[in-house]
Amino acid sequence: MTEKIQRPPPTVWLGFSFVSGLLGLALLISFFQVNRSRQLPQLPVLGSVADFTLTNQDGQITTLADFTNHVWVADIVFTRCAGPCPRMTGQMKLLQNFLPSDSTAKLVTLTTDSENDSPAVLKKYGQRFNADANRWTFLTGTKNEIAALASGSLKLSAQPIKLADQKDVADLFIHTTIFVIVDKHARLRGFFETGGEGVDWTNSVQPRILKTIQLLENEP
Repeated sequence: MTEKIQRPPPTVWLGFSFVSGLLGLALLISFFQVNRSRQLPQLPVLGSVADFTLTNQDGQITTLADFTNHVWVADIVFTRCAGPCPRMTGQMKLLQNFLPSDSTAKLVTLTTDSENDSPAVLKKYGQRFNADANRWTFLTGTKNEIAALASGSLKLSAQPIKLADQKDVADLFIHTTIFVIVDKHARLRGFFETGGEGVDWTNSVQPRILKTIQLLENEP
């Protein structure tokens, strides 16, 4: 004689299926969250920024403490430059435009031509690019002060061009064309080339910089 299997009422089966489905969904979400976190890039620490004292475009003393708890992107240019500087400053402006309104990231532009680029000159230069003074700082100082921050800490090099090798009156310096990203604890976390062969600013470099800023802002 075949034993009859007693099945629970349909409502019980439906309840059990619903609960099982929820548990399965929760486990699936948990799995993807764990794996997604594992796939987030681990950004290396590439150096640190020593304290500095420079002057901003408003003539105010600016030190490393002004950037504490802020992620910041830095470059080096000079206002009389007829080469890559206008492009680089335009790219910095694009970062300014695309940063989320709730981001506290800062932008920092150093001049390598401190003899010409006074605070007033830097302010006028920034206004050409609609620089937001609350986010974007232009810095000047003595040659040694600039060099200490630029090459000593940020790995941004700049060298004067000999008079005999200058092609025109604006051909004064040769300098790196990279953007360097500093985290909230004054540590170097990334270098990004802004131009040259094979560099795709719009589709590659800019998105990666913005993503790096986001990652660093989410770090403790």
